[in-house]
Amino acid sequence: QVQLVESGGGLVQAGGSLRLSCAASGRTFSSYAMGWFRQAPGKEREFVAAISRGGGTTYYADSVKGRFTISRDNAKNTVYLQMDSLKPEDTAVYYCGRFRKPSSTVGVTTRDEYDYWGQGTQVTVSS
Repeated sequence: QVQLVESGGGLVQAGGSLRLSCAASGRTFSSYAMGWFRQAPGKEREFVAAISRGGGTTYYADSVKGRFTISRDNAKNTVYLQMDSLKPEDTAVYYCGRFRKPSSTVGVTTRDEYDYWGQGTQVTVSS
């Protein structure tokens, strides 16, 4: 069983920054790609960013490219999402997830390809 715990959300003004963290339990963290998704009220959970098992390859939604940076520290079993130049439309609950296929990133932008999720952390950007 894998547990994921997000932290770092909060209220920030437009143009500000936040750094989200996702701590994972278990000994297999470094075998799997990890991703961040978000869900705004009344909308479906959408892909934000993902990172390969070793951190060498990253993926971003067009809406956050150039503003958000995903990274990971396998020694700490933690994945991060640095969010800069935040906009009101970034307001959502942010979830981290573990990609279901070890040593792969095929389909890493697809929500249904993740098998474990954290509880989510709220990010609110005021205008």
